[in-house]
Amino acid sequence: MTISDRIFDRLKEIGMSQKEFSEKTGISPSTISEWKSKRTNPTSEKIMIICKTLEITPEGLLSGIESNGTRSNNLDWYVIDKDTEMGILIKKYHALDEEQRSRLMGYIDALSPN
Repeated sequence: MTISDRIFDRLKEIGMSQKEFSEKTGISPSTISEWKSKRTNPTSEKIMIICKTLEITPEGLLSGIESNGTRSNNLDWYVIDKDTEMGILIKKYHALDEEQRSRLMGYIDALSPN
């Protein structure tokens, strides 16, 4: 199954029209139609907005495997929207020097229940 197949399956699943999908993502209706008629896939820079609109993980969209339930593998990485609280936290963390990062990790360890 292609990525575009998964997109159209998900649209049907959530009851969203191609027009509504186009409006929410800013992707032109002709591009979306081309995915269907020519069985092409969206460009990589569109994946995150597609995932956000369809409420699906990038892993789910790209592979068809969702990381829920007991059959999935635990991932060694996260995909985080940079405009969320977590995304902003990561951006600010990367702006810190090594000593500040170490202090921050100490605070996190002290606050963590584990």
